[in-house]
Amino acid sequence: MAVKKGKAAARKVKDKWKAKEWYKIYAPRMFNQVELGETPSSDPSSIMGRQAEVTVHELTGDFSKMHIKIRFRVDEVKGLEAHTVFTGHELTSDYVRRLTRRKRTKTDHVIDVRTKDGYLIRLKPMSITEQRIQAAQETAIRGLMYSSLQSSVTDMTVSELVKSIISGELTRDLSNACKVIIPIKRIEIRRSEVLEAGTPSAEELSIQERFGQEAAAAAAEAASEEDEEPEEEVEEEVEEESEEDTSEDEASEDEASEEEEVVPEEE
Repeated sequence: MAVKKGKAAARKVKDKWKAKEWYKIYAPRMFNQVELGETPSSDPSSIMGRQAEVTVHELTGDFSKMHIKIRFRVDEVKGLEAHTVFTGHELTSDYVRRLTRRKRTKTDHVIDVRTKDGYLIRLKPMSITEQRIQAAQETAIRGLMYSSLQSSVTDMTVSELVKSIISGELTRDLSNACKVIIPIKRIEIRRSEVLEAGTPSAEELSIQERFGQEAAAAAAEAASEEDEEPEEEVEEEVEEESEEDTSEDEASEDEASEEEEVVPEEE
């Protein structure tokens, strides 16, 4: 009888996957709410807190940013849609290993900054010098990097900060600030982590829209420069034609004067 009951219980086991549904995961407004993927769950509450990690290439289509990974966390579920918030970024390990070489000094930094919209973010920059440096120089670089980040990030929103990290603008500013001590070969924000969430503005532009505006402005500037160059060439051509006309007029006047000077011989 015990064997029969065991077989009956085994037959009653249900397939748990049939009770699950697929939920689409979307990036926050900062990344234009791009679809990140799907996740299965039988209960919407179990999706809360799930992590998603994608590269910047998958978000923006830029192949040169495949080494930057962005992390998100699900914090809201609406129907079959799971919406996330930004939790940080990280560089791939193989990219970091390619930057480090022998006879160079790699210095890691840990700096906590607060953005204009209330986010407390822990940044972990990494500086690599052309040659080996002393401990006093590393301490001076840490001090300059701390003061530079504190002054620049205070006037940024979290969206502007992430965009400056992805585009490399923030690292260029850090490199310019630290070169007074010793030339820095490379500075990268190796990792970032959101410690306290703030209140982002709903009207703020997404990072894709910011990149689009910059590309459109650069294209308009290039087009205006191309339009100005032909005008200068036309002016040069007009000047050359005027010079040729004046030279031809002078030549004709010289010929006429020579003809007038010729006196017919008397028979």
